Amino acid sequence: MTEFEKLDKDKNGNLSKKEFQQLEIEDRRLKIADADEKRNTERLLVKACCAGMLLYPFIILLASVLGFEAAASLITDIASVYVVAASGVVVGYFGFNSIRDKNA
Repeated sequence: MTEFEKLDKDKNGNLSKKEFQQLEIEDRRLKIADADEKRNTERLLVKACCAGMLLYPFIILLASVLGFEAAASLITDIASVYVVAASGVVVGYFGFNSIRDKNA
């Protein structure tokens, strides 16, 4: 069964106006669901980045307290890169949302 045959509900070989409207409605529904999923994923990523930036100093402190001085030193060395990268994600999220809201 071809894709066209699946869409042609009354099997007359043509897509009627009603069938085409149903197809458009389904397309809109899928676009809305995709946009919703995208927003949820973006929010989750931003939350993870914010949590990571807040917990990073405590992870360094914990490694130091547990006696993992080498690990604490290595984590401290990459802290500046991590915080800049995570901040970039957060800034990008809020910046692009602000631009999108202005244009809407």
